[in-house]
Amino acid sequence: MLQSDEEIGIVLMDMMMPDMDGYEAIAHIRGSEKIPRIPAIAVTAQAMVGDKERCLAAGADEYISKPVDVDLLISMVKPYFP
Repeated sequence: MLQSDEEIGIVLMDMMMPDMDGYEAIAHIRGSEKIPRIPAIAVTAQAMVGDKERCLAAGADEYISKPVDVDLLISMVKPYFP
């Protein structure tokens, strides 16, 4: 979908999806020639020590834990849409 729709400007990536988790999905995005730098925000219920670092190391640009603080999410998204 990301490769065929140029209107998508950011990805909110659920890190704990079935079949392909967010870590693998971000790796595919970052490995793509067409969309490697689309901003990706890791959204996860995992809020243990080291989870943020693991998401960022996997290629996420930002990290937010569930339940999502909407104001914090908006502040993370704003810089990508000047």
